[in-house]
Amino acid sequence: MPTAYGLDFCHRTGVPSALDLDAWLPDPQVRTRHRRQAKAPSERLWQAAETVRVCDAPTLGRVVRWRIPGTPRDLPFRELFRRYPFTVLAEGEQWSVSGLCGRVWTLRRDYPKIRGADDFLGWEESDSVRVLFAHWVVADGEGRSVLYSESRVQPVGRRARLRLRALWTAIGGFERLIGGEALRVAARRAERRTG
Repeated sequence: MPTAYGLDFCHRTGVPSALDLDAWLPDPQVRTRHRRQAKAPSERLWQAAETVRVCDAPTLGRVVRWRIPGTPRDLPFRELFRRYPFTVLAEGEQWSVSGLCGRVWTLRRDYPKIRGADDFLGWEESDSVRVLFAHWVVADGEGRSVLYSESRVQPVGRRARLRLRALWTAIGGFERLIGGEALRVAARRAERRTG
C-alpha cells in the first residue's frame, strides 16, 4: 500500500516522494495534469486552495453538480473530495489523494461506497473504473509555489477500456479547458493575501 513519510520532492516530476501516484494507479488509460504558479509561499497557496468552492469555478462547478446531483454550490472542493462518492486515500500537510470507483460513463450515480485505501487498491469489479485525484503544492523559489492537480483513470476489463475510450473521446478536449479553473482561483487568492 502507498505510504506517506515526508515531503521530499522528485525534481523530475514535481511530485512529493510521499505521493507516489504510480503506487496507486501505475498504468492509467487516462491521465490529466494541471498546474498553476503563484507569487505566494506554498503554505499560503495550499490554504487558498482549500477555500475554493464549487461555485468559484463556474464551468467546472456546473459539470460537478450535473454529475453529482445534490452537491451544494458553496461546498469547498476540499470537502467535495472527502465525501461520497469520493474517499480520501491519503493526505499530508500540503497534499491529498482521493479516489472513487464505479461506472463513470452512466448518468446514474453508479458509484459504490469505498471505505479507504484498501478498498480502492483491491477494487476489481469488471466493467468499471478506479479514478484517482491528487492535489499538491511545491515551493518554486523565493516566495513562489506551484499548485498541481492530477487525475488518473484505470479501467477494469476490456469492456470498461472501450467505454472509457469512447467517453474520453467525447469529453477529453473539454476537460483541458476547464480542469485548471479552480487552480487559477486558488492562485489569485493566495497572491492577494500575500500582497
